[in-house]
Amino acid sequence: VWKYAVVTGRAEYNPAPDLASAVSPHEKEHYAFLTQDELPEFLRTLNTYAGSVLVKIAMQLLILTGVRPGELRQAEWQEFDFEKKVWNVPAERMKMRRPHLVPLSSQAIDLLNQLKPMTGAGALLFPGRNNPKKPMSDMALTVLVRRIGYAGRVTGHGFRHTMSTILHEQGFNSAWIEIQLAHVDKNSIRGTYNHAQYLEGRREMMQWYADFIASKNKS
Repeated sequence: VWKYAVVTGRAEYNPAPDLASAVSPHEKEHYAFLTQDELPEFLRTLNTYAGSVLVKIAMQLLILTGVRPGELRQAEWQEFDFEKKVWNVPAERMKMRRPHLVPLSSQAIDLLNQLKPMTGAGALLFPGRNNPKKPMSDMALTVLVRRIGYAGRVTGHGFRHTMSTILHEQGFNSAWIEIQLAHVDKNSIRGTYNHAQYLEGRREMMQWYADFIASKNKS
């Protein structure tokens, strides 16, 4: 596609080689994930979860943002800009040690607004039950998955795979998807889009995905 675009004058350069070389080689693990057809039943089951509200919201945000579970568990309120609808994840918490901007859908903002009265007085979105100065246990999401009957069928990390698959099938820009999942360094993709265009493209993409998830929640 990109070669054709260059030949026909629609693009100045083919970013595919850069994108391929920029993708992290480290994330090769195979995590259990859900297919598009399996999502509705999972979402309906998640809705009925009567355990910790904090853990339930964490799972819902994980699905809507595509971040890694550890990045979400350690999230701090000061990182969120509600006006710009963006989450600034600091470099020290990212697997690739680069700061990461996560555009937030209206559904993600709604979840954050539900969460704020519960934990907004502290630093962490998801404080630990025994020590509010430390983040929620890394087993919290695993326990939720087990309690709703999905042990071995999906992991928190697996929702990144589900998101990637659905967005690629819908034809969204591969670079947007890879940057959203923090697989790729945006600076390694020369001259295709500037940073602002990438962010706006990802913002539209993530709102589409949140609307898609909402539609599956009703189906």
